[in-house]
Amino acid sequence: MRGAAARALAGVAAAVAIGTALVHGQVRDAGRIELVTLRSGSYADFRQVFAREAPAAVSVPATLRFPDRPRDRYPAVVVVHTIGGFQEANEGWQAAELRRSGFATLTYDSFSARGLSQSAVIGSRAGPPMASGVADALAALRLLAGHPRIAADRIGIVGFSFGGEVAHLTAFETLRAAMEAGPSRFAAHVAIYPAGNYGARAEAGAYTGAPILMLLGEKDDNLPVAKVDGYLAYASGAGHPAPITTVVYPGALHAWTVPTLSVPRFYPQYGSGRKCPLILFGRGAPTVLVDGRVQPFDPDAFTACRAAGPGYSMAYDATTRTKSAADTVAFLQHHLRP
Repeated sequence: MRGAAARALAGVAAAVAIGTALVHGQVRDAGRIELVTLRSGSYADFRQVFAREAPAAVSVPATLRFPDRPRDRYPAVVVVHTIGGFQEANEGWQAAELRRSGFATLTYDSFSARGLSQSAVIGSRAGPPMASGVADALAALRLLAGHPRIAADRIGIVGFSFGGEVAHLTAFETLRAAMEAGPSRFAAHVAIYPAGNYGARAEAGAYTGAPILMLLGEKDDNLPVAKVDGYLAYASGAGHPAPITTVVYPGALHAWTVPTLSVPRFYPQYGSGRKCPLILFGRGAPTVLVDGRVQPFDPDAFTACRAAGPGYSMAYDATTRTKSAADTVAFLQHHLRP
């Protein structure tokens, strides 16, 4: 027993401390694990971001895992959770699929790091802390880009619902600049059933240029496919097409990857922007997209449209989860070259 304990302690002591790493160890089924800390910020909303007001500093615990197969540098993927927070059965499952395909993965929980319960996030009149979620993802990018075992130019991001919106927003160049994100950029973005509240105004340099895969449910009543199609048509018509490829899964509802949502059900307590126009970020003040045309943003009108269409339906679909995971891996393999 003493010899085994000594060997275990020696293995932990020999792990290399990286940046803000707290604890290192070994597990047989997940490869090397590093518990790290993201130095991020908490924003009240995006108005604070664009006003360049300093956020409150926050430390976000995160887990960096490597594939079993050793190599000098790995491509990496940041995996961002739903409004339910990090769940091993959802984000953890996707991260494991990515590691089996050769990617290092970084996971964390933006809400618990700020002391927010799921009920508090759902019940908030301001909605989930989206700006803070973007700040966490960019903090994750900075940490990975400085890690000696990560290929800094091959870092992607995958997100679900709330996280899917974060995955899309991190591709907005004006938002990156407002958050003073530094020189690093995600090399690929996958937005899985995103919330669908934000878009980039069609203008030169609106996006970073990295490819985006958006996975949508045909019957998702939180983000209707027609809303995404209208946004893409607007951007193309304005001469600045968004670098987005969409895949629509027949019959799929929102949250098709979450196994605990086994029975289709409507959840009226969740906020939804399905009856609202997209809020467009770009140079100057935010605007909205109404019937393919850009109009000034009216906070009162946006509050009213959210009140007019609360709630949406969710249900797990094993077949769609398997297909969307395969599509996600294939897209990242193509762009990040594991």
